[in-house]
Amino acid sequence: MKPSSPFPRFVLPPAVGSLLGLLPAYPGSVLLVQALNLNLARQLPADVCSFLLHKKLRIYVRDAHLTFDFTWTGQRFSACPRLQATDLAISANAHDFMRLAQRREDPDTLFFSRRLAMEGDTELGLVVKNALDALELPALDLQQWTPLKVLARFGPRKRTAGIGPREHGRERT
Repeated sequence: MKPSSPFPRFVLPPAVGSLLGLLPAYPGSVLLVQALNLNLARQLPADVCSFLLHKKLRIYVRDAHLTFDFTWTGQRFSACPRLQATDLAISANAHDFMRLAQRREDPDTLFFSRRLAMEGDTELGLVVKNALDALELPALDLQQWTPLKVLARFGPRKRTAGIGPREHGRERT
């Protein structure tokens, strides 16, 4: 991991955070668990899976006022409606979560500088942190998500039979 950035941390303006906080939490949780299922679920060791079973987890993005609640069902992560009580809540600002996802910041550094907080079951928090550290995850590369690169993924595809300039051996006119 690269050391902390010498540049100041970005924090969403309070007005933006207040607006984002008005969004319903459940759709965001659904999107988060889809990403977790695509990138993490298959890589989790069996002992971690059994430890996570039916635990209520929360990600809270402080400056965006966004909360994502989810659980591990034994096969996949599943979104939950906002829960009153959770087994583990992890919170940080959007910028710090992004730097973690990009593998540009170490979670221990953020934790000891009080920019990342974990509340609840300490043992569960350590299991989650150690499991994430052990996984071979691609760093989130925002350059891969520019509009042109996303559109290129949906670029020209092979034409299916019966659709295109030729149909039944004849040119369309």
